[in-house]
Amino acid sequence: MSGDNHKQKLFSNKAYNKELARLQTELVKLQGWIKNEGKKVVVLFEGRDAAGKGGTIKRITQRLNPRVVRVAALPAPTEREKTQWYFQRYVAHLPAGSEMVLFDRSWYNRALVERVMDFATEDEYDEFMRSCPQFERMLVRSGTHLIKYWFSVSDEEQEKRFQQRNTDPTRRWKLSPMDLEARSRWVEYSKAKDVMMDHTDIKQAPWYVVNGDNKKMARLNCMAHLLSQFDYKDMTPPPIELPPRQENVGYVRPPIGEQTFIPEVYPEKLNG
Repeated sequence: MSGDNHKQKLFSNKAYNKELARLQTELVKLQGWIKNEGKKVVVLFEGRDAAGKGGTIKRITQRLNPRVVRVAALPAPTEREKTQWYFQRYVAHLPAGSEMVLFDRSWYNRALVERVMDFATEDEYDEFMRSCPQFERMLVRSGTHLIKYWFSVSDEEQEKRFQQRNTDPTRRWKLSPMDLEARSRWVEYSKAKDVMMDHTDIKQAPWYVVNGDNKKMARLNCMAHLLSQFDYKDMTPPPIELPPRQENVGYVRPPIGEQTFIPEVYPEKLNG
């Protein structure tokens, strides 16, 4: 039995759910600290298709306030956006004070997808490699906390997840034409990733690699690492004393028959 499989077997679903709940509670505390202290936080999630980025983002945000912590997952650029300064459409999604933004893929599309698929010219690619470290240093100097994660997954595990998506109708939408094309360019993506990291793994905003072969462990490890990047304090407000409900003085509810209720299919259907 391999080391990873042994760890997975020892870590039960019950233990996973307990630790997930603990980390999510800590993320709520981090959220409160970010809001109260006026912090600006940007977290980038990059990596292979089916490496576990989306699942991790979902667990991070599950218990958080979307007005404080939001996800930016930009579609392909429009014709107008293609004529803009490359970073322009990403800048529009950057946080103000008291906000954290999680980018589900980011400006690194130019160094990866656009590079491998020939969507960017050589000049555009070269300019990105020159300007990206400067852009990120500017963000950090402006008071933005910038954290970058690369989710790594083996080709065997990725293939397994692609097959699972293909057989599951609820997940088949994840297999985009771009994903299928990228699947046939594994080595090119690896080379593009190596060059990207060589140019953009800077002191002010280093890359952190997440081993994504075990989804649950990747989620927990990423969440724990994210929390470790901040010296946050618990600013969770204490329980409040709820005021008494207003007394019903003369209010009469409209007859139920005058309202349109949805059909009550459940629980009758479950008992049938």
